[in-house]
Amino acid sequence: MAAGQGHTTAQFNLGLLYYKGNGVPQNHAEAMRWYRMTADGGYADAQFNLGQMYNLGEGELRNCSEAMHWFRMAADQGHASAQRSLAKRYYEGDDDGAPRNFVEALRWLR
Repeated sequence: MAAGQGHTTAQFNLGLLYYKGNGVPQNHAEAMRWYRMTADGGYADAQFNLGQMYNLGEGELRNCSEAMHWFRMAADQGHASAQRSLAKRYYEGDDDGAPRNFVEALRWLR
């Protein structure tokens, strides 16, 4: 299996399958495991997906600080959805991960 041999795209795609439950039982914890393998290697789509899962509490308890970490990792690589997610979090602010900061929100929207 390519995913087991470290093939980044295969690992990411396996994460997608587990996330959606396509061809395998839906398992968000397993999706996170596969996403993390590729996210740690710099794969922006996996970083964004991890951010989304932490933001929503899928696969683990909701963790806004961890969500912000992964959104920023992807955003720094030019991932537009991650940049938009950071902007939204800074615009709205919260007590766990993103203080309200309109300057940062505008920076990420640009």
